[in-house]
Amino acid sequence: MKLKLNVIVTSTRPGRNGIKVGKWMADFASENSEFDVELVDLADYDLPLLDEPNHPAMQQYEHDHTKRWSAVNGKADAFVFVSPEYDYFPAASTVNAIQTLHREWQKKPVGLVGYGGVSGGMRAMQTTKVLMTGVNLMPLPQEVPIPFVFDFLSEDGFAPAPEVEEGAKAMLAELHDWAETLKPLREQEVKKAA
Repeated sequence: MKLKLNVIVTSTRPGRNGIKVGKWMADFASENSEFDVELVDLADYDLPLLDEPNHPAMQQYEHDHTKRWSAVNGKADAFVFVSPEYDYFPAASTVNAIQTLHREWQKKPVGLVGYGGVSGGMRAMQTTKVLMTGVNLMPLPQEVPIPFVFDFLSEDGFAPAPEVEEGAKAMLAELHDWAETLKPLREQEVKKAA
């Protein structure tokens, strides 16, 4: 059975470019990795700002949007977050999406695809990695920055430079290795908890 990869588009801003980059990444991962890939659009989940009364580690969710967010990510073995850089920082929606859950992220590897202007989202990706380690996600050192993203967008979608594709292939290969390595550790924890 193939390992499951969620490609998560974290921008929810109207008129966002992230959905085009995310669709490209999901299609690219389907064609260039061993994962079973699902495109997950955060905008479809309507997550308000931390509205659950219980800490996410308890998994005692009261709201349907949180239960849906938990279900889609709980079944994944690995993630790619496709995220913009706003004001040298990750989008608030990216931070909220991570902090809404806890156990669903445990011991799962994550790659980052960042996009923006000259930095290609690199500053936001570094900050996001610090947050991710706090919920026991395992961010890869390999990341895919996309500088000057507007130069590669059209009405038809996103067509990256060859260097971006090369970086994405390398990141996906590393992500699969880590997903295979970490899955038995997660399974052991489930047995201990039972």
